[in-house]
Amino acid sequence: MIDFIAAAPLIPNGWRHADRRAVGIMLLGTMIGVPIGTWALTQIDALTVRWMIVALIVPMLGLLMSGWRYRGTPTAAITAMVGAIAGFFNGVAQVGGPPIVLYWLRDATAARVVRANIIVFFAASSVLTTISYLIGGVLTTAVIGLAILTGPAFGVGLWLGSHMFGLASEETFRRICYALIALAALISLPLFDGWLR
Repeated sequence: MIDFIAAAPLIPNGWRHADRRAVGIMLLGTMIGVPIGTWALTQIDALTVRWMIVALIVPMLGLLMSGWRYRGTPTAAITAMVGAIAGFFNGVAQVGGPPIVLYWLRDATAARVVRANIIVFFAASSVLTTISYLIGGVLTTAVIGLAILTGPAFGVGLWLGSHMFGLASEETFRRICYALIALAALISLPLFDGWLR
């Protein structure tokens, strides 16, 4: 909910610069992954889900920072498979970004196109996830209340980030992304619950 509402002003510009065919193919996979992830969210213990998030983010970050990239031809089947994986992690924990970023940063694609792809993809996948969460009974009044409380802070961060985009080189842009992913992984570690929660 927060992602979609806060990112809505970015969608028109993202739509102009995105590789819409690649985004559409990825969304086909996401339509399969999101309901499975939503089902897992309702069935798996919350602590296990949090460790799953760390188990996804840390290896993906390591691959990104190592310089490894998928060098194969980006076929429709592979793009849809990445979308399904991202959809699963989006459904189970709203962390579908790492597989998408790892896949779309596979070559020298301009940061503007990658950013546009991500904006358009997550705008559409947010709609899919919201529908799946409504059907799965995940969107309770408590969750909606939390979204209302945290939404403004998220919106301010998104606004600052969108206005700062383009001020740094593509290399600096990637390093900032790596640092933010690492911080998210660190904060989400259940080991630090005593200090952070």
